[in-house]
Amino acid sequence: MSARWPILLMILPLLLFCGGRKPAPAPAELPDWNHTIENSQSELPKMDAVVDSFMRFWALKGVSIAVTRHDSLIYARGYGKADPSTPMTPGTIMRLASVSKLLTAIGVMRLQEEGKLYLDTPVFGPYGILNEYDGSIRDDNYYLMTVEHLLRHQGGFHYRGADVMFTGYHPDQEEFLRSELRRPLAFTPGTWQQYSNFGYFLLSLVIEKVSGMPYEEFMQKEVFEPCGCRGFRIAGNYLKDRLPGESMYFMQPDSEPVTSFDGKYAGVEKCYGGNDITSLMGAGAWVGSAVELARVVSSINGLEGIEDILSADSIRKMTTWYDENTFSLGWVDTKDGEWTRTGSFSGTSAIVKVFPDGESWVLISNTSAWRGSKFSRNTSYLIKNLRRRFSASLPQRDLFSE
Repeated sequence: MSARWPILLMILPLLLFCGGRKPAPAPAELPDWNHTIENSQSELPKMDAVVDSFMRFWALKGVSIAVTRHDSLIYARGYGKADPSTPMTPGTIMRLASVSKLLTAIGVMRLQEEGKLYLDTPVFGPYGILNEYDGSIRDDNYYLMTVEHLLRHQGGFHYRGADVMFTGYHPDQEEFLRSELRRPLAFTPGTWQQYSNFGYFLLSLVIEKVSGMPYEEFMQKEVFEPCGCRGFRIAGNYLKDRLPGESMYFMQPDSEPVTSFDGKYAGVEKCYGGNDITSLMGAGAWVGSAVELARVVSSINGLEGIEDILSADSIRKMTTWYDENTFSLGWVDTKDGEWTRTGSFSGTSAIVKVFPDGESWVLISNTSAWRGSKFSRNTSYLIKNLRRRFSASLPQRDLFSE
């Protein structure tokens, strides 16, 4: 051995400590944040009073908030109740509704980076990913549809009246898909946009086909585990399907009972059986906590604190804003460097806001608001108000590493 080797071996740790980037811990080494971060670690009485007032006004049973700054988790707190006997915590998991679309888009970008698909890959046709369904297609415009069109809600789907993903019962997924593909498209893919849950349902099947894994398994292994997150699951439909650590969901007091989506029960609360949430897959079926959702966002934002699971190019593609008539990839809006993803349906509302100054806010509630999907605007106003009044008072620390 050269005489220089003992010296190099002695100084190498110092060089790595001083100048190198500390490797991200393996997921198994990271804490289980859903169970280790407690409400008592984040107390800001004046801010808590504003949130409590907001909850009283909107009759919300429970809310969970997580705030990161430059990838450090600086605030995480649950408000109210997860169920009548259990306080809401930062780690309580809740339905994320259409925030699930952001997670699905991350999965698609992971596959692109692995070279298993590209944004301009056709969805149908001889070279399409889901070409086994071509026999059901009657409209040749389907063959123009690409993965990117689905990500941007430009696939050509438009339903007058109720959303096809929220009507009827579809126990046979393949037959449901084939019956929908027999319908003509409303517009040529890429020429217009119309928000489409069905398009993100198709993206879930694209992920399954390309990865060779069930959608939920792929997302666990390729998105959540690399972020160190353990609590994300596909939601159930009924109260009996409630997952460990999951909140209950609540309707407004004057809500009317409905017949369950599968016709098995009359007079159910809409949040428990009114819709087939499980079958939404990547369009709206995920449950997760505010803390772990904040961790995922910190893993796709291009900042230096946490190692990103996507390349800088993929992050740029997801967040580039073009115009008011073009959805970003997975996000609903990225104008002026402010990234927004919202989601809501009966019993839940979720929002992610990423700001140009490196601060991100996640808010999830477990109660329907009487404004329906428009309630997302009110939660956005709340977050901006809390930022304006209390951002400077939030502690300088990192609950991810404490």
